[in-house]
Amino acid sequence: MHVLVVHNRYASAQPSGENNVVDQEVALLREAGHRVGAFERRSDDIGALSLLAKAALPLRVPWNPAVRAELAARLRAERPDVVHVHNVFPLLSPAVLAACADAGVPAVATLHNYTQVCPPGTLQRDGRPCTECVGATPLPAVRHGCYRGSRLATVPLAVSLSVNRRRWWSGVERFFCISTAQRDVLVRSGMPAERLAVKHNFVPDPGSCRAGAGEHLLYLGRLAEAKGVRLLMAAWDELAAAGGVGVPLVIAGTGPLEREVTAWAAGRDDVRYVGLYDPDQCRGAIARAVAVVAPSTWLEAFGLVVVEAMAAGVPAVAAGHGAFVELVEDGVTGVLHRPGEASSLATGIRRIAGDPVLGREMGRAARLRYERGFSPAIGLERLVEGYRTAIAVRAGGGDSAPPTGNDKGWLAAGHPREQEWGQ
Repeated sequence: MHVLVVHNRYASAQPSGENNVVDQEVALLREAGHRVGAFERRSDDIGALSLLAKAALPLRVPWNPAVRAELAARLRAERPDVVHVHNVFPLLSPAVLAACADAGVPAVATLHNYTQVCPPGTLQRDGRPCTECVGATPLPAVRHGCYRGSRLATVPLAVSLSVNRRRWWSGVERFFCISTAQRDVLVRSGMPAERLAVKHNFVPDPGSCRAGAGEHLLYLGRLAEAKGVRLLMAAWDELAAAGGVGVPLVIAGTGPLEREVTAWAAGRDDVRYVGLYDPDQCRGAIARAVAVVAPSTWLEAFGLVVVEAMAAGVPAVAAGHGAFVELVEDGVTGVLHRPGEASSLATGIRRIAGDPVLGREMGRAARLRYERGFSPAIGLERLVEGYRTAIAVRAGGGDSAPPTGNDKGWLAAGHPREQEWGQ
C-alpha cells in the first residue's frame, strides 16, 4: 500500500507524544513493506519567518491555498492509495482535505485531541473540564480567550472550526479516535458516528520489563496545569507530611510550570526534577519506576505514558476520567484516583508504593494488557484495516464502520495537542 502522511510537526523544544505517534506509525508501516511518504510542515520554522509572514499566519490557519495547490500537485504525481492526516495547525490548515478531493485520493484522519469541537483541543478552561463549545458555536472559546489566554489568538482557531466543520465531516472517509471516551464526546457533538472508529495508539515493545519493585515514582510529560502537575505537588506534600512513601518522585519534562516545579523540588531529597529526557532516558526511567503517575485534570483523549508503562510491566496511578478509565483497570493494572483531588491521588500512590507485592502483580497484569491491546502487531492490523475501509468507501464499496467499544472489535489508543503557535 502507498500512504502519504500529512502532519504539522510540533516544536522540538517541547516533548510531543503526537510527533512520536506519527513517527512510530510511519516506521511500522515501512517495516511491514508499505510505501510511506510525508507531507510536512514544522512549527520550528515559524521563528525564521519574516515579520510580514508571521503577521499573516493567523489568516492561513483556517485556510492555506498554497498548501492546497502544493499537496494536490504531489498527489496527482504520486497517486498514493490513501492520505493519512494528523495535525494541520498552524501551517497546513484544512486545505489539505480539499487537495485530497482535488486529486481524488481518500483521506483518513487521526484525532489526537478535541480540536473538532474545542478550539484549543483540550476541553478545559481555568483548570476545569469545559464542554461549552461542544455541539455549539465556538464563541465561548473566543470570549474566554481559551487559546493561550488570548481572545485574539483564539479567533483563528474558532474561525477554522466553524468554517471547516462540514469539510472535515465530508472530506474524511474514516476518523481514527484514540479512545472510546473521545469518540463518545465527538458523537454527542454531532460528528457522523459511522465515520468514527476507535484505534488506540500502539507502543513499541521496549524489549524488557521492570525487574524488582522499582526505585522511584515517575511523572513524565508536559509541565502544565492540565496535566495535573500542581495536583501532584499537593499530593506529594501530603505524603511527605505523613512520612513519605520510601522512594523519591522523579519529574521529567518541560512546560509553563517549569520554574514552579524547579523551585518546589529545590533542596528536597524526596523529589528530583530532571528536565527533558530523550527517548532512551524516558524508557529507562519508566523501567525503573514503582509506578507512573498521570494525574491529568483535563479529559485525556488517550494517555500515551500509561501505555508505555504497561509495555514495561509498570502500573499507573491515573485520574479516573477520560481515556484513563479504559486504559487502567482499577486495582488490576493500576489505580484510578478521583479527578482533581490531591488526597485521593496521594492514597493511590501510597497504595502501590507501600505494597511491593501488589505493585509487581499490577505490573504483570499491565504488561498482559499491553500485549493484547497496544502492541505493534495490533497497531499495524488496525491501521491497515482502517486504510482499506477508507479506500473501499471512496471506491463505492459501502460505508459500514467496523464495531467499536471493546478490544475484540475495532480497537487499537495521544496526547493532546501542545500549544505552540507563535513559537
